[in-house]
Amino acid sequence: TLTLLTAAIAQAHAGPLAYVSNEGSGTLSVIDTATDAVLYELPAGAKPRGAVISPDGRRAYVSDQPGNRLVVIDLAARRQAGEIPLGESPEGLGQSPDGRWVTAAVEEANEIVFVDTRTLTKSFAVKGKVRNPGHAVFSPDGRWVLVSAEEGGAVDVIDVEKRRQVTQIPVGTRPRGIGFSPDGRRAFVAAEMSSEIYVINTQTFTVQDKLMAGPKSNGISVHPDGRRVFISNGGDATVSVLDVDRMALIATIPVGQRPWNMALTPDGRKLYVACGRSGAVSVIDTETQQRVADVAVGKLPWGVVIR
Repeated sequence: TLTLLTAAIAQAHAGPLAYVSNEGSGTLSVIDTATDAVLYELPAGAKPRGAVISPDGRRAYVSDQPGNRLVVIDLAARRQAGEIPLGESPEGLGQSPDGRWVTAAVEEANEIVFVDTRTLTKSFAVKGKVRNPGHAVFSPDGRWVLVSAEEGGAVDVIDVEKRRQVTQIPVGTRPRGIGFSPDGRRAFVAAEMSSEIYVINTQTFTVQDKLMAGPKSNGISVHPDGRRVFISNGGDATVSVLDVDRMALIATIPVGQRPWNMALTPDGRKLYVACGRSGAVSVIDTETQQRVADVAVGKLPWGVVIR
């Protein structure tokens, strides 16, 4: 029955699905990226923030900030299938490439919680040196998790196998979004209060480059070809485009108000930007570098994940 339901849902839309967490309305808006139409909405806790989708497409995992929990959603049945306690004020989520681990950045505990998706239980937590962590992102090989936080100007590095923080990388003030190059050799970090982008060498865990971005740079999305990085700028409602080879910003694209976290379609042709104060997702054609649509979603969209 589950297989038939999954097949029926797949036939009902033409493109990959974008899942938008709306912290003001407690929902996930589900967008067909082929038509840029909202297909339906799913309940996702009181104030959903981070979200990831399992590799098989059967589950969504969503952090519910006031509920201090991870909400598990059965996507075929379109209903909640469980919840896992995380600690006070969870924010961004990460997922290992094989789907085994979901990480949650838990602000008040200053730790990263690792949830085992095979048992749907909290397996372990890692204390870092950063305070009020907001994002915890896996490297493409699943070996490392990089952690950004609201307080301080550094990124923690967690060794997943050793289950501990192993080093810290100084960056600008209030690091936010993190993205890896496809080969995992570089990581890009947006520092919101200093409005900078930091490029980290992941072999040495040192900063190899930095440059000014737009005001209050926040979200990061790396194109699948690794040649461009997109940065949301909350201070002026734009997205900047970084040419990685030239290490220079080559375009600034207007979007909705308070752009935050973003996601690219698997082919890299479209970028979906959660614009909190607009109650919408701005859609960018990455080839023309133009905004092509604004999709109305729930209140205060926080982020987007695409599968």
